[in-house]
Amino acid sequence: MLHEILLALVGCTGDLIIDEREHHKSLGIPLYPDAPISDQCCFKLASDISFIDRSERDLIERLIALGFYYRELDRFTTKSRNLSWIRSGDVSPSNRASELSNRKTEKPSIYRRAFANGLVEVLSVYRSVVLQIEQKLLSETMPILATVIQGLNKFFVVLPPLYELVLEIERDDLRGGKLLNLLHKRFHCGVPELQACIQRLLWHGHQVLYNQLASWMVYGTLQDHHGEFFIRRQEDQNMEYGSSIPDTSEKLARLSADDTSLMDWHLGFHIFLDMLPENIHMHAAESILFAGKAIKILRNPSPGFKFQDALCKQQTGKGSQNVHESAAHHRFHKKPISGRIIGEELLPQSEADKIEIMLQDLKESLDFHKRSFECSVDSIRAIAASHLWQLVVVRADLNGHLKALKDYFLLAKGDFFQCFLEESQQLMRLPPHQSTAEIDIIVPFQMAAIKTISQEDKYFSRVSLRMPSFGITVKSSQVDLSKTKTNAGGSSETSLDGWDGIALEYSVDWPLQLFFTKEVLSKYRTIFQYLLRLKRTQLELEKSWASVMHQDHADFARHHNDRMNHSTSQPRRQHFRPMWHVREHMAFLIRNLQFYIQVEP
Repeated sequence: MLHEILLALVGCTGDLIIDEREHHKSLGIPLYPDAPISDQCCFKLASDISFIDRSERDLIERLIALGFYYRELDRFTTKSRNLSWIRSGDVSPSNRASELSNRKTEKPSIYRRAFANGLVEVLSVYRSVVLQIEQKLLSETMPILATVIQGLNKFFVVLPPLYELVLEIERDDLRGGKLLNLLHKRFHCGVPELQACIQRLLWHGHQVLYNQLASWMVYGTLQDHHGEFFIRRQEDQNMEYGSSIPDTSEKLARLSADDTSLMDWHLGFHIFLDMLPENIHMHAAESILFAGKAIKILRNPSPGFKFQDALCKQQTGKGSQNVHESAAHHRFHKKPISGRIIGEELLPQSEADKIEIMLQDLKESLDFHKRSFECSVDSIRAIAASHLWQLVVVRADLNGHLKALKDYFLLAKGDFFQCFLEESQQLMRLPPHQSTAEIDIIVPFQMAAIKTISQEDKYFSRVSLRMPSFGITVKSSQVDLSKTKTNAGGSSETSLDGWDGIALEYSVDWPLQLFFTKEVLSKYRTIFQYLLRLKRTQLELEKSWASVMHQDHADFARHHNDRMNHSTSQPRRQHFRPMWHVREHMAFLIRNLQFYIQVEP
């Protein structure tokens, strides 16, 4: 009888101790190995045993319940640690398709596998205790049941809660951060033996978390094949909710066609709150997201930046007088520049090793210390931010480009735009031609640059003038649409002022697209168009005042000797005086509006 109990304690039932679910085979309901975990204990003494009284039966059934918990936990670990989803190359396509169809509802989970590895350690301790009890019973001349109960007494407070934990994991399909949250919640139970077990289970789960953090924060790689990490790609979220979200895809395509690292920086990754562990603060999660994206940028420099950086170094060595010759030489020189060398310059291996050592220290700790974790994350963020600052601000000259945007888009180079508007004044008095408007306006733009901009301004070559549209079209409801587009004279649609569509374009190189995205440059372009309209309005008001004053002085000089004519000119001056007041009010408004926009902080 004791041997039957010992076998039942390791999940092996027989004739005396039976599994009620296995008896359902006679009813045509077999118990498969991957059957769901039973929600109630089904290990019972056989009902036909008559030599055991009621009290002993209750004691034995309470004892063999540990065997039921052991078997269910062992079945869970076997299923969670099953790696059959990793297929080898010699499997036929038909067998692979059939297995995938059989397991289509099961999703692999590395966090469950880690949790199962921790359970295996607990169950191995349980098995060793059962083995010791068996050896002790064999050595005694009169083995008794109390020896078994006394040896397994501590497992009555460990296995049932672990079994309930597994039931909740299976029922709610918990994985990733949700699984860690459940373990962290169950850790605060007040039972030292159970706390030690759950602490070990948490340690195994945190090992997976630290491995993912190391991959993300050391190499800039997201290792999350099953969607369990709290940092995800944007397209993974779109697939999860069953929508393609074409707007996001279009933004990614428009952002940078050649450099995926910049697309990842803006729209590629996000924090998935459902998988964020509760003991990781949102601030720390944002720091982890930023550090990983920064490392990804530093470890994957653009080929254009490699060329530009090497060119700048060579130009610095030769001198500024050989800029054009060096550029022409490199334009046709096809010898590749090592991307690994540039990547090591942007993020030295010593810095990457420092980050890895910080994460390794956290990984080796038996407990999860929130304070130490946040300090390490902040240190890693500071390292990544420092090297990213060195790349963007120092090597890519962010301050110089910001000044260029201020000079051209915010009209800080007033002499240049004053000259440009004067050169194009006669042109802008006529409506633009649809086919030649852009070419026509480039001529006074270049003339103004020759007169006002020195050759030392290296950013002017990045500025280009465009005519994407001809302003606000005015359509009459009485006129047919086809007649509005083409009339007898062959002119295009009328507009309030077609030259209001003048726009500036600014070309930026990697990695400045981190800041100067298409959306940001579009806002700068809109501000430029508005400021240019104000500048044109101010110039026209000044020209009108100069023209009126010139005419008034000419009339006064012509008739200053003729008293009669002079008397007739007074009413004329009185007639134009209201118009002058209106012009003065308009000029006052424009001047103050410009001052408010461009000068006031």
